[in-house]
Amino acid sequence: MSIPNSAMFMSPFFFLFFLFSLSPLVFSQQPSNQTNTMITLSQLLNNTNSPWNVITEPNHCKWKGVHCTGSSITHLSLSGFGLSTSDFLPVVCKIDTLQALDVSNNQLSSIPNDFITACGGIDGFKLLNFSRNRLDGSLPTFHGFLGLQFLDLSYNNLTGEIGRELDELVSLKSLNLSRNLFIKSIPTNLGKSKALEQLELSVNQFQGVIPDQIADFGNLTLIDLSVNRLSGSIPDRIGELSKLEVLILSSNNLSGGIPANLSNIVTLSRFAANQNNFNGQIPVGLTRYLKNLDVSYNNLSGLIPPELLSQPHLQTVDMSFNLLEGPIPEDISSSLVRLRLGSNSLSGEIPSLICATLGNLTYLELENNSFTGMIPEQLSSCRQLTLLNLAQNKLTSSVPGQLGNLSLLQVMKLQLNKLSGEIPSQFAQLQMLSTLNISWNSLTGPIPSSIANLAKLTNLNLQGNNLNGSIPNSIRNMDSLIELQLGENRLNGTIPMMPIKLQIALNLSSNFFEGFIPNSLSYLTGLEVLDLSNNKLSGEIPNFLTEMRSLTQLILSNNQLSGDVPEFGAYVSVNVSGNLNVRNVTAPPESANRKRSVAVPIVIALAAALFTIGVVTVVALSISRRFYRVNDEQLQLGGDVPPPQVIHGNLLTANAIHRSSICFTKAMEAVADPLNIALKTRFSTYYKAIMPSGVSYFIKKLNWSDKIFQLGSHDKFEQELEVLGKLNNSNVMTPLAYVLTTDNAYLFYEYAPKGTLFDVLHGSVENALDWPSRYSIAVGVAQGLAFLHGYTSSPILLLDLSCKNILLKSTKEPQVGDIELCKVIDPSKSTGSLSTVAGSVGYIPPEYAYTMRVTMAGNVYSLGVVLLELLTGKPAVSEGTELAKWVLRYSAQRDKWDHILDYSVSRTSLAVKSQMLAVLKVAMACVNVSPESRPKMKSVLRMLLNAR
Repeated sequence: MSIPNSAMFMSPFFFLFFLFSLSPLVFSQQPSNQTNTMITLSQLLNNTNSPWNVITEPNHCKWKGVHCTGSSITHLSLSGFGLSTSDFLPVVCKIDTLQALDVSNNQLSSIPNDFITACGGIDGFKLLNFSRNRLDGSLPTFHGFLGLQFLDLSYNNLTGEIGRELDELVSLKSLNLSRNLFIKSIPTNLGKSKALEQLELSVNQFQGVIPDQIADFGNLTLIDLSVNRLSGSIPDRIGELSKLEVLILSSNNLSGGIPANLSNIVTLSRFAANQNNFNGQIPVGLTRYLKNLDVSYNNLSGLIPPELLSQPHLQTVDMSFNLLEGPIPEDISSSLVRLRLGSNSLSGEIPSLICATLGNLTYLELENNSFTGMIPEQLSSCRQLTLLNLAQNKLTSSVPGQLGNLSLLQVMKLQLNKLSGEIPSQFAQLQMLSTLNISWNSLTGPIPSSIANLAKLTNLNLQGNNLNGSIPNSIRNMDSLIELQLGENRLNGTIPMMPIKLQIALNLSSNFFEGFIPNSLSYLTGLEVLDLSNNKLSGEIPNFLTEMRSLTQLILSNNQLSGDVPEFGAYVSVNVSGNLNVRNVTAPPESANRKRSVAVPIVIALAAALFTIGVVTVVALSISRRFYRVNDEQLQLGGDVPPPQVIHGNLLTANAIHRSSICFTKAMEAVADPLNIALKTRFSTYYKAIMPSGVSYFIKKLNWSDKIFQLGSHDKFEQELEVLGKLNNSNVMTPLAYVLTTDNAYLFYEYAPKGTLFDVLHGSVENALDWPSRYSIAVGVAQGLAFLHGYTSSPILLLDLSCKNILLKSTKEPQVGDIELCKVIDPSKSTGSLSTVAGSVGYIPPEYAYTMRVTMAGNVYSLGVVLLELLTGKPAVSEGTELAKWVLRYSAQRDKWDHILDYSVSRTSLAVKSQMLAVLKVAMACVNVSPESRPKMKSVLRMLLNAR
């Protein structure tokens, strides 16, 4: 029997299918020892989460995970039972009718030898699943198990070289050893009978070449060797595997050409060889039988073969980031769903008939090539298109209004071309559009007021054009907009009221705006970057800008402003250069104090007038994204605040020191005093609390009443915390205890005396980190994230990973924080898209702009930005530009990679510079725009460790 992929071992539907698909054995009566064996097992599992109970249900055939054929037990599934010891395993082997055992998703650390001995003698034993545990050490030698067909040991920590440990498994059909730490060469002793059909060895540390002997297993349908250290070329003998359906070789160091004989395998439907060093031309006929082809991130050159895209079964093609040249073939299969050809040297015009037969095309990505001519209006025939990326080419003429007929389009990127004419009014029909980027072209005319009809638009970038006229007042109605880039145009007039949800940036620089900075900007309480530079703005810099708590950058340079610069928080970068009548005042003189006394009545009048705005601002600040030190909040809250009333509290940690030190009463007294606020994130406030024992803790408050906290049920919230409290990793902030009150939840954590990575890297102690410290932090954060992604029961994802929620116990000991947010935040309850919830500006992966799902690949992107900060010393966003985008642009010239690095650190020694460049390669892989092309966390960690 063939199984499509090993992940199905985790599916209850697959397990049921497996139960009834095996040839059933019929037993006339139940063996006498099985009842006693099950009673013994239920007692051994009594300290776990096992639902087995002989008292409430005497018939063990009705227990969860137990399947009987006739009256005999044939299948046991103990998946997710919370098992941590292996004592019960030899007892299982007393069930001599057992055919399948699934103990996946537990915390087992070993497979006892007596289990191998006992279960190896059961003739009918066919399936063994130990995946997603904590097995370590070398692979056990499997003696016996003559009938075993399916063996899954994936997602563990097994190490060493694989020799003859599996050679006796003469019936083995499916072997999954992926996501372990195996080394040396790819094993070829995988059952003497060569019956193997599925071989999965991905995400290990295998080296050397792909052995020719792999072709001796003539029944192979699936080979997955991705994310290893394999080198050399693909052996020609692979073409002998006449039953092969899937071949995955991604993320290795393979080289040479792609074998032409792959096109002779009639069954081959998927070939993935991305992120290697393959060169030469794409073989003619490669896609003859393929459905999915991915050879991106290689060095393939030459023309695209004329028939490559025309094969009738072809559904997805990714050849981006190669050296391909010439035109796109005219003949394209009507079954194609995704076509990615970005970052090559392709030229000519985009075929006008590209959508004539492509009724199913969903993604068309042709960016960063040398295409010329017009954007074909026939693209409007691709009615299923959701992503269109033609950026960074040499396209000319106007933008066809027919693109407004793409009713399902979510992302349109046309930037960095030579487009002219006006923005088509038909774009107002794109009701699903979330991202529109036509920046750095030669567009003219006004911004159409109908653009405000794009209700789902989150990112609008029109900068670097020749747009004129005023900004339409209707723009205020764009309720989903979080980024607006209109800089470097010829816009004029006054600044109208802006969309209230703006948070990433409002860039109106290098235009002809006049008048005062409008008070309506005070409503933008979530805005992080405000750039009004190079205009004709006049008047004083308003004080309300200092109350915009999310603001990190304020750029007012080269205007006609006057007066004193208000006092901003230390975390706000302010640029007022080029305003001749502006004065920076750090300590006001006595004369200024006298003037202030005259202005008191005016201030009182203004305060009264702005009272309502202030209330709105305070409410909005409660969900502000900005992470900041709060040294001034003590001035805003007057009087004694009674401690919160505790509904329930519980200790999660087993550590005796913490259990004896934590005092709930003292903690609640601490959170009642704003003087104890240490720092804030968007969703949390951290207080420092000193216990009676003298030990300090962080007490983190979650605003329980906020609608985006989905767990209104205290019981469910407690269950999630119980799980997180059992985590044990030095690089992860795990909750030690919790307290629930009517409106809030409070979590207890170890105190981190060095503050956040943002404080140390970009704050008052800037440049204090040497490279050994930065490298230790990089590895530590990667270890913490790899631990969370590899958690046995299911991956723990981070809703927000940034320098501001990485806390430091020392300059070499980072801890990843806010790990519970993905469990308690409901993105659908946010006022904007997922990107308004999931992540901080600069760390948000590009796909979050048009998806509603937090992913491991998204976390990897955020980690990549953190690595870039450690390497460059720059913040994630600088002057409105995201660091990841800046690095990717700059890195196009390999000879300038060392200029990306923080010179104050890289100049230390050649060894340091070399190590930093090695880490830079890892970081750039992490911030790849394609989620599918980013490495997995275990691979990231391995690459960082290899950079030593």
